[in-house]
Amino acid sequence: MEWGGHRAGGQLGRVAAGEPIDHPEPAPAEMRQEAADALAAVTARAARAPTAMVHLIDSDGMRLVGGVGLPEGWHARRRVPLSSTLAGVVVREGCPLIVEDVATDDRVPADAPLRAVGARAYAGFPIRDADETILGVCAVMDTRPRRWQAGELAGVDEGARACTVFAAEQRAGERADRARRFLDALLESLQVGVAAVDADGRLAFTNEALRRIAGGLPTDDDLYAWARTSTVADATGRPLPPQAMPLVRALRGEHLRDVENVIDRPGERPSIVLIDAQPITGGDGEPLGAVLAAHDVTDLRRAERFRGCELAVSEALAQAASVEQAGPRVLQAIAATLGWPHAELWLVDDTAQLLRSTAVYDAPGHERRVAVPDSLARGHGLAGRAWHTNQPVWVRDVSTDAAAGSAVTVAGGMHTAVAVPVPSGGRVLAVLSFFADVVEEPEDLFVTLLQGVAAQVGQFLERRRAEELTLALTRTTDEYLALVGHEMRTPLTSIAAYASLLRGLDDSQLGPQARQMVSAVERNTDQLRHIVEELLDLAALDTGHATLSIADCDLARLVRDAVAAARERLPEKLVIDCTTPPSCVIAADARRLRQVVDALLANAALYSPDGGTVTVTLDDAGGAVTLTVADTGIGIPPDEQDRLFTRFYRSSRTRDRRIPGAGLGLAISRAIVERHHGSIRLLPECDPGTCVEVRLPASPPAG
Repeated sequence: MEWGGHRAGGQLGRVAAGEPIDHPEPAPAEMRQEAADALAAVTARAARAPTAMVHLIDSDGMRLVGGVGLPEGWHARRRVPLSSTLAGVVVREGCPLIVEDVATDDRVPADAPLRAVGARAYAGFPIRDADETILGVCAVMDTRPRRWQAGELAGVDEGARACTVFAAEQRAGERADRARRFLDALLESLQVGVAAVDADGRLAFTNEALRRIAGGLPTDDDLYAWARTSTVADATGRPLPPQAMPLVRALRGEHLRDVENVIDRPGERPSIVLIDAQPITGGDGEPLGAVLAAHDVTDLRRAERFRGCELAVSEALAQAASVEQAGPRVLQAIAATLGWPHAELWLVDDTAQLLRSTAVYDAPGHERRVAVPDSLARGHGLAGRAWHTNQPVWVRDVSTDAAAGSAVTVAGGMHTAVAVPVPSGGRVLAVLSFFADVVEEPEDLFVTLLQGVAAQVGQFLERRRAEELTLALTRTTDEYLALVGHEMRTPLTSIAAYASLLRGLDDSQLGPQARQMVSAVERNTDQLRHIVEELLDLAALDTGHATLSIADCDLARLVRDAVAAARERLPEKLVIDCTTPPSCVIAADARRLRQVVDALLANAALYSPDGGTVTVTLDDAGGAVTLTVADTGIGIPPDEQDRLFTRFYRSSRTRDRRIPGAGLGLAISRAIVERHHGSIRLLPECDPGTCVEVRLPASPPAG
């Protein structure tokens, strides 16, 4: 591929070997040294002095940047403090310093370097910038005392003025060098790979992230030669020709943004890289090179694929009625995400203590490359091992793993395999197995994905089992109720018939005490027959066996008739207030709704003391019909109210007062109301007593 790292031709091999890169500078150090030495030589000639020096101020003293005729050992003194040098005196005083004899001039510090090298005469002029700030000192010296002539001093002054431009360039170069070093450190610290080429297509820079993404560097730093041997593909996996390489395109003047490429590195999983690249141009538009930024999004794309996989698995499970239907789609979604060609789903048969093959997926072109047995014993084969250990099993190469190959015949070059148990409550319900046609190293991310999918499958299996158990329980309950109803109806009919015969006897045949017994038998027979009928009715409503006869029904008239009947049955027990509109016609089963109203009125009367009041209200405003039945009776304890409409519910207050009943009337009422697409609930604001609200749609659908 075209990425790599170097700063100048011939350095790419050293970078690949891990050696540091030499940083090119606008004014290389050797060039600055030559310029400073040349200025010193000109100054020495102008002053007819054997030695000339150029010092610049830095952060901690003076630094010698150029000179001519320097005494032996003088180069070792390139950096000296301001306090002990004559150049320091020039800087402190801000004016030229002329010394005719070092030995007799009190201005010369005792530890001045000039004394150590035997210098006797010195003349130094400050180097200033355009703002008159002192940048350094241009000076000459001699090994003998001398009286400096005006022309000689003028030459030193001119040399100092000439050094002004040099000093400014020196400062600018140093600032640029520091900026480059900061930039280099920044680029090296980035997780985004960066590469740059010059106008000739020579790689000028790469950072560590880019070298890591590229998987190493070639020995040739020519971009075009490198592009011809690259292993880069586009997002679809199609190899890129040299002219389509991002950095080559940028060098031709293209601007690239968010271009996705795939880098295939030998012995490693391919990397997905998001690339930005653009040309570099000068102020007048001339091409200077190109730069590229590459961000490794392999993990991000893989995470996106995994989320898509989990969504596909969820959809497959949601649309399937059984795991057998969902299995192939689940396996296909996971195998496509992994890029593995073969997948299997095994269900645990607890009775036989075997794994049963339930679903198999083969990618196109890989059909029948893996022979799958019908069943596996615990601990046998890849899936059997995962079942036995309740832990994921990763086999790097099944062709060399005898335990994995003993129960699964691997053909067609299958190698890496992984099996993940499907857990639930500490036990294994199923096992997912996957096979790759290449050798893959164990990867926690894959295993985590598979465990997440396994958890989804486990929840699906548990939900299906719960639904099957619920259906089975419902069928059993219905069958039991039907059996009980049938078996009880027959003897009840016989009891009622014989009781009727006994009641028909005259007093000589049946005494007064026996006649009371017969009445008790008839009364209890009727009560028991009523309970049996309610049980069978509730079972029919719950299972949908009870059909509704939907027709136009005047609910207002129905409520008034039910209230009138209740008043006739209970003329002195309680007062019933009824408020209804003149008419309220809805589509409903009139017989069933009368059953609901009668049950609510019967409950209100049963649980109200003598002299109590029952208030019945029917309201058809607001697009719905609302019926409320309120009483002033014993009420329902707050902690028991959520069970009011369940089967066989009887409150503690009812039991304490020994009020008769089976607890089926409200359960039947709820079933009838819900079959009419309505709702029934207990209103909390009634105290004392109980208030039940029934809401029905104005025109419920028939059925």
